[in-house]
Amino acid sequence: MRTASTKTVSATRTASAAIALVLSALTAFVSTSASSAPPAELGELKGKVVLVDFWASWCVPCRHSFPWMNQMQQKYGAQGLQIIGVNLDDDKSAADKFLKETPAKFTVRFDPAGTLARKFDVQTMPSSYVLDSSGNVIAKHFGFKLGEADAYEAQIRAALASH
Repeated sequence: MRTASTKTVSATRTASAAIALVLSALTAFVSTSASSAPPAELGELKGKVVLVDFWASWCVPCRHSFPWMNQMQQKYGAQGLQIIGVNLDDDKSAADKFLKETPAKFTVRFDPAGTLARKFDVQTMPSSYVLDSSGNVIAKHFGFKLGEADAYEAQIRAALASH
């Protein structure tokens, strides 16, 4: 009995440490990738519901996900949602062209080396991760399916309701 309890506590500590590491890496990445100071629109990520979306300029589903993410940021931003789009293009000009054609009304950062993408173990484009206000990854979406947008939104609403 004591062993099972110890294993549970150990697993909980390991999970908490992993969550803290991801949240810390995300905060550091977002704070330093564009400038030396955290952007005013971000403030502190801890305590917010965060949707991290990894995308690339060549990704067709990304062109469909951006208008939806714009809508979600506008609709839920005041309630504590922070969407961060992380571009993985090697060539920033390709990302800039994409953004000119498909504007983002949420925070965008560039990760051409894939540093943050490796921490999230990104496998496909787009890959989205919803983190609750404690930094727990509560949902993962691989690809973007417009027909599942209501389910994606319900996950965001649920996370916001519990924060």
